[in-house]
Amino acid sequence: MRLRLAIGLAGSFWKAQSMLPADYVFGFAVALVVAFNLYIGPRIERDRVAMQWGPNGEPTWYAPKWLAMWGMIVFMAAVRLFIWLASTYTPQHVHGADLGIVIFSLIAAGSHLFVLMKARATL
Repeated sequence: MRLRLAIGLAGSFWKAQSMLPADYVFGFAVALVVAFNLYIGPRIERDRVAMQWGPNGEPTWYAPKWLAMWGMIVFMAAVRLFIWLASTYTPQHVHGADLGIVIFSLIAAGSHLFVLMKARATL
């Protein structure tokens, strides 16, 4: 019984280790975020960047420029790590991880571009 459990756990570990097709989209999204930071970041003149806007269109809170730019990569890596951990240790509760990774990657890169473009336009 223990041997079957160990083999099953080892098999699920190696299955979860393989790179998902969605990871290519995730990697491309991270590369885009880095490119956005390197291209748009020097063009942002302020030290603080608006991170959220209220219904009236006014910023509700600001973050330091470095955190707004490079924090997105850390956030994306943390979410991807969480998905990997969930897929590895509780695969019975994970459904559609590929689609979730793709959608998350696209939304994260798009929202990061939006924040940087708004920060660049603000004088």
